[in-house]
Amino acid sequence: MEQTVEAVNHVIRNRRSIFPPSYIEKDIPEEVLLTILENANYAPTHKLTEPWRFVVYKGESLNKLAGFFTERYRTVTPPESFSQARYDAAGEKVLKSNVVVLICAELHPDKLPEWEETASVACAVQNMWLTATAYGIGSYWSSPAILDLLAKFAGIPENQKCLGLYFMGYHDAPEAPARRTPMESKITWA
Repeated sequence: MEQTVEAVNHVIRNRRSIFPPSYIEKDIPEEVLLTILENANYAPTHKLTEPWRFVVYKGESLNKLAGFFTERYRTVTPPESFSQARYDAAGEKVLKSNVVVLICAELHPDKLPEWEETASVACAVQNMWLTATAYGIGSYWSSPAILDLLAKFAGIPENQKCLGLYFMGYHDAPEAPARRTPMESKITWA
């Protein structure tokens, strides 16, 4: 049991946001990806709604997602402000990733408030993050301002809400210590 506690503490305390510029060209095996997603399924869920929904982009579908971002840049940028470098960079994070997961919440307004479903999805993503960390896979959750457009692009049903993108890839980022203030300053004993 002691080893299990130590392993859990180690993974939790060493989880970091690792960004696509640090990703290397190494494929995440399907069985590892499925384990990461399966562990999301064990998040807490009030009234057993299991609200987490994911759209997985890997391989060729990453080009489609990157195309969404580059075309979005083209359509919202006035011609006089257009930059080929910015256009090319718009989809770069996606293309540097081995996998990108669109994070969604299936809402059940007749059963629960939206914040509870969002909290469950956040727990599911944390399970993914910890599992990815244990496998040596870098990842981070991004919530761009265009989540509604992303949902439309991905064909997300009306009863779901897009909460962001989860980028993943093996990486060569150096280890970095956690930057946290002492826990004692965040606890009030009653």
